Amino acid sequence: MCWKYATMQLTQVSTLVHFCKNQSIYYTTIAKANITFLKKNSISTMCKHNILYLVLPFFILLCIFSLICNAVQSDIDCLMSIKNSLEDPLNFLNTTWKFDDQREGFICKFAGIQCWHPDETRVLSISLPGMRLKGEFPRGIQNCTSIISLDLSSNELYGTIPWDISKLIGLTVMLDLSSNNFSGAIPSNIANCSYLNSLRLDDNKLEGPIPPEIGSLGRLKYFNVTNNMLTGPVPRFINATFQTESYANNPGLCGGPLKACATKRVGFHHNMLSTLMNRRVQFACGFVTGWSLFTVLGIYLFFFGLPRVNKMFLFIKKRTKVMVIDENEWPRGEEVNNDPKVSKMEKIVTRMSFMELSTATMNFSQDNEIGHGMLGKVYKALVPNGWTVAIKRFHVSEDLEEEFVSEITTLGSLRHPNLVPLIGFCYERDERILVYKYMPNGNLHEWLHSTDDKARLLDFPLRVKIVLGIAKALTWLHDGGNFHVVHGNISTQCILLDENFDPKLSNFWEATLAKTNDIDSNLSLFPIVESIDFTTYKKDVYRFGVVLLELLTRKESYILSCSSLNLSSSSFACPLDVDKLLLGQGFDNMVMQLLELASNCMKFIPDQRPTMQQVYQTVAAIARVCDQTGDSEIQLHSD
Repeated sequence: MCWKYATMQLTQVSTLVHFCKNQSIYYTTIAKANITFLKKNSISTMCKHNILYLVLPFFILLCIFSLICNAVQSDIDCLMSIKNSLEDPLNFLNTTWKFDDQREGFICKFAGIQCWHPDETRVLSISLPGMRLKGEFPRGIQNCTSIISLDLSSNELYGTIPWDISKLIGLTVMLDLSSNNFSGAIPSNIANCSYLNSLRLDDNKLEGPIPPEIGSLGRLKYFNVTNNMLTGPVPRFINATFQTESYANNPGLCGGPLKACATKRVGFHHNMLSTLMNRRVQFACGFVTGWSLFTVLGIYLFFFGLPRVNKMFLFIKKRTKVMVIDENEWPRGEEVNNDPKVSKMEKIVTRMSFMELSTATMNFSQDNEIGHGMLGKVYKALVPNGWTVAIKRFHVSEDLEEEFVSEITTLGSLRHPNLVPLIGFCYERDERILVYKYMPNGNLHEWLHSTDDKARLLDFPLRVKIVLGIAKALTWLHDGGNFHVVHGNISTQCILLDENFDPKLSNFWEATLAKTNDIDSNLSLFPIVESIDFTTYKKDVYRFGVVLLELLTRKESYILSCSSLNLSSSSFACPLDVDKLLLGQGFDNMVMQLLELASNCMKFIPDQRPTMQQVYQTVAAIARVCDQTGDSEIQLHSD
C-alpha cells in the first residue's frame, strides 16, 4: 500500500513539473531532486517509520508550484478586474481587451498596456487616458504586481482614492488621476508609495488638507493638485520645491509659495497662564538636564581628555552621514541637485541615488561586472524592488556628458518591443550612471564570434527572428509618426538578446533626432534637427546590411565593410561565403535571398539602397516562411 501511495505522489509531482516548467526551471530542479531522493532511499523503510517523511515534501512542493502558477495568472486577473469594474461607454475595453486566446504575452497586445517583455504576462504600464471610463478606483489593480506607471486621467472616475493605495500600487513611479471626479481627502497612505516620481491629482473634487506625509516622498519631482477644494498648509518636501502653479485654484491652501497661514488667536489670560506654566516647566527641565550633562562631561574630560572627545564625535559623524566608496566619501541618501538639466531628465527617466546603485553592485565589485565598452563598465545587479538590471557606469576620466544626455533623452523617450528599456539614471558629482533592463543572453556579437558551440544554437530561423526584430525597430525609428530617429551606430555589439532571443537595440548616444510635428519638450536637452537628409537614413540601412551579412557569414564587421565594394559582384554573394552551420539545413534558397538583400543595403551609392520599410517587408516575407512571425504589416506609431 505504501509503495502504491509513493508511486501516486511521484506521478503528481511529475505532472506539476510539466504544468509549471515554463514558470520556473529552479523549482523543476527541486521537484526532480525530491523524486531522485525517494528513488534512492528505501521508501518502504520510510513508511515503517513515519508517513510524514513521504507526504511533507510533496505538500511543500504543491504549495510552491501553486504560488508560481498563480503569479502568471495574476496580471491577467488584474486586467479582467479592471475591465469588469469600469463602465465603458465608448466600448474601448470590450473591443480591444480580449481574453479568449490566453497565449503567453497576449495581454501585452492590449491597447494601453505595456509589458516588461511583449511575450510575458507582466504588466509594466497601464495608460487609459480620455476613455470616458466610469466607476470607482479599480482595486483589482493590486494583482498587477510589477506595474510602475498608471494613467487613468481624463475619465469619469468617482469616489474616494483608496485609503490603502500603497498596497495596491506600491512600486508605482508615475500616478496620474487628474481630470476625474474623485472626492474626499487625499489619503496619507500615498506617502508609502516611496518610488513616486510624478503625482497628478489635479482637476478633481478633493477636499481637506494635503497630508504632510507626502513631503517625505524623496523621489517626487512633479506634483499637481490644482483645481480642487483643498485647505490648510502645503507640505514641506524634502528634495523638491513646487511653485504656486502646482496648487492653483485651491483658495483654502496656504504656506510655502502661497500666502502665509493665519495663526489662531486665543484669550489674553489663557495665553498668559500658558506662557507662565511653560516657562516654569522649561526652566526646571533645563536646569536638571543641564546640570546632569555638565557633571557627566566634566568627569569624562577629567579622566580621558578633550582630544578623544573630538575623535569620538568625528567618528560618529562619519559613520552616520557618509560612506567611503572608491576612496571617496558619499552621503547615505540621494544628493540634492537643482540643475535644470537634471530636472528635465527626471521627467523622462527615474533618478536613482549613487548609494542605492553602489549597494546593489556591492560597491561596483568586479564579481558583478558583465562587460565594458567605450563609455564605461556594465554591472549586473538586483535592485530593492526585485528587478534584475544592467548598470552602466560611465568612465569618470573622460568627458562623456553629451553621450550621457543623448542616451537619456533619446532612448528614455522611446518605447518599442525591440528597444532595450532604460529604467533610471544617476547624476551625482562626477558620476554618470544609466540603468537598463538586464538582457540575460548578452549581445549578438558574442554568440557569433565566441565558439562554434554557441553559434550552432543560432540556427537559421532564430537568426531570421533577430534580423526581423532589428528591421522592425529601425523602420519604426525612421518613420515613427511625430519623430524620426537615425541610430547611426548599429552593430552586433549593440544588439542585445533577452531570454527568448528577441533582439533589443541599444547604444543611442550617437543618434540623430528630427522633429516632424509636436514633440515632447523634454527632448529639448538633445539637439533636434528640423529634418534628416535621406542619405543619413541610408547610413542605418548600410549598417543593417553589415549586421545581416555578419549574421550569415560570421565574419567580423570590419572585414565586411572593407569588402563592401565587391558586393555588387555575384561571386561574393554565394553559399561559399555563408556560415557552414547554416548550409544543408533546407534554407539555402532563403539564405541567398538575404545575401542579396545585404548586397542591396550596402550599395556604394546611398540612393540605390532600399528604405528600412522595404527591408522589413522583405525580411518579414522570409520570416513567415520560417514561421517566425504572423504579422501582415508593421505598426509604425508609438505606444
